[in-house]
Amino acid sequence: MFLFSRGTRSFQQLRKMSVKGALIDLSGTLHVEDEPTPNAVEALKRLRDSGVLVKFVTNTTKDSKATLHERLCRIGFQLDPSEIYSSLSAAVSYVENEKLNPYYILSEDARQDFPPEDTRRYKDSVVIGLAPKAFNYDQLNEAFNVLLENKNHKLVAVHQGKYYKRADGLALGPGCFVKGLEFATGRTAKVIGKPNPYFFEGALAGLDPASCVMIGDDANDDIVGAMSVGMQGILVKTGKYLPDVKPSPPPTALVENFAEAVDWIIQKNHS
Repeated sequence: MFLFSRGTRSFQQLRKMSVKGALIDLSGTLHVEDEPTPNAVEALKRLRDSGVLVKFVTNTTKDSKATLHERLCRIGFQLDPSEIYSSLSAAVSYVENEKLNPYYILSEDARQDFPPEDTRRYKDSVVIGLAPKAFNYDQLNEAFNVLLENKNHKLVAVHQGKYYKRADGLALGPGCFVKGLEFATGRTAKVIGKPNPYFFEGALAGLDPASCVMIGDDANDDIVGAMSVGMQGILVKTGKYLPDVKPSPPPTALVENFAEAVDWIIQKNHS
């Protein structure tokens, strides 16, 4: 079970707040590679101290939860591993619930979060995430053939992001490779991560979406996805933010960075 961190306020105080919970994107919002975004470490402390429930949500599929947690702690953030809800977490649950034995196109680190391969069974699905070293002809062709072996074999996309932010600029996400496998096989991928409602509902864990806000740098995956399930959306101008991308519906608020998003939430709760 993934629980929200409650901060320092009582549940009686929490009931009076306009924004009770915040889902916070990681890469591009809280940090870019090994650098926090401006004043993000201090802002996260202020958000917790204000009593807002916090959970960290990410489509990052290159790193395991343990690696994500270690990185965030190393660059100054304070959090518990249980506060991280990733598309990998949701995909692991999906694989286990469906009892799949997939062929994986994942980084070696991300693969550690999934069940071991059952060598007594044929591969019956393909799970694909962000795996730059695995995006080569031989591995994609292997995935293609696994899907062709049986019309019931599933293509599972941990997410299908178009691009993500690195220190050297924007980089291709897994989306184009997911679409390539869909085109070649005629299958439609089961998409697990943002912006799928399945992901946000799992992250909210029963909390009322109308009382929660999503803070992220991706206009579609973070903001439109969250608002489609009834949340508010704060778009930050860090990470992969592009000014020419106009989401529909527009974000509840557009701010410079995560620290300003925290200012917006605290001000709203005191108004």
